[in-house]
Amino acid sequence: MGIYRGRLDIIADILDVASRNAKKTQIMYQANLSYSVLQRYLAEITGAQLVSFENEKQSYSLTDKGRIFLEAYGKYSKTNKHVAKQLNDVTTKKKVLEELCPEY
Repeated sequence: MGIYRGRLDIIADILDVASRNAKKTQIMYQANLSYSVLQRYLAEITGAQLVSFENEKQSYSLTDKGRIFLEAYGKYSKTNKHVAKQLNDVTTKKKVLEELCPEY
């Protein structure tokens, strides 16, 4: 089974690819998305002005707002991983304590 990606993860993946001025097919493959999911997200992030479509090159590029999103996402992701690890550690320690003092 694969790892579930949430909405923000998918948007960040698309923006990361678009930061290198990518065509729709490149984004689809590099962000590992189906065509229909890509269409939906591109409409959303284009509307939010995170990416822009360049008619001349037929490619998507990252806007300043998109760069700000990616920077904030990077900080969020790092913090989220740290907190998840701490929560896992606490859960493991609680389990050890519960095993040492079982209920009757």
